[in-house]
Amino acid sequence: MIVKESKQPMHRIYAVRKGDKGTSYWAEIGAAWANRDGKGLNLKFNLMPVGDADIVIREIESETDAANEGGAR
Repeated sequence: MIVKESKQPMHRIYAVRKGDKGTSYWAEIGAAWANRDGKGLNLKFNLMPVGDADIVIREIESETDAANEGGAR
């Protein structure tokens, strides 16, 4: 169960595409917040990937990350 409730997103959402020679390209495409009841996440997408991509949701590690805009990894 997720218990943290905040106006700041808890997680970032990335589209990960496999490139040549085993490299991966991470593009930030949205964010996730805990539901009020703590039983799930609300997802907000800034854009949707086109083509073959894995969707990865990662916890935001610091307040600096939460304030950071943009985000290829």
